Amino acid sequence: MNGQSMPDKEKVSMYFIAVILPPALNELILAFKNYMLEKYNCNVGLKSPAHITLIAPFWMREEQEPQLITDIEIVSEPARCFRMESNDFSAFQPRTIFIDVKNGPELNALKSTTDAFFKEKDYKIKIDQRPFHPHITIATRDLHKKSFYEAWDYFKVKSFRKEWIADNISLLKHNKKNWDVIHTSQFQNR
Repeated sequence: MNGQSMPDKEKVSMYFIAVILPPALNELILAFKNYMLEKYNCNVGLKSPAHITLIAPFWMREEQEPQLITDIEIVSEPARCFRMESNDFSAFQPRTIFIDVKNGPELNALKSTTDAFFKEKDYKIKIDQRPFHPHITIATRDLHKKSFYEAWDYFKVKSFRKEWIADNISLLKHNKKNWDVIHTSQFQNR
């Protein structure tokens, strides 16, 4: 996750904030995740819908959830829908294979706005200081180094170029097994 340890307080859960892809695109991406499950026993990618992470996973007291949802509404309220495009497959060698996403000005602005807003809030969110590299994960933490290169040989020659409209910010919550979308805030010009 993001290196944070779990708080000692009771009634805490893990959350993250993302742009969720449309269901039809999620289904296409699910086929790649299932390939990784069948061939390499990788299931981490299957634990969440296809998404682009805006705020990495963080621990939070569940009692703060209603305020977090309100704040997501505040962040998304001025946002406008924009076109996004995938750019085939890429990797963070030797552990992660993903679908690369073209990083346009609208997505950068959404990420910057979200970071700036939540940096000032009391959710204990650690804003990632690395450059933003939007992507859609296919396989990650449970992809062993020895299997990575074989899997990467398969994906690096595949094409995956799709366009879609980004029209939401969603809050996902970990249920101790998978990530559930618990709230989606639609952009104003949807």
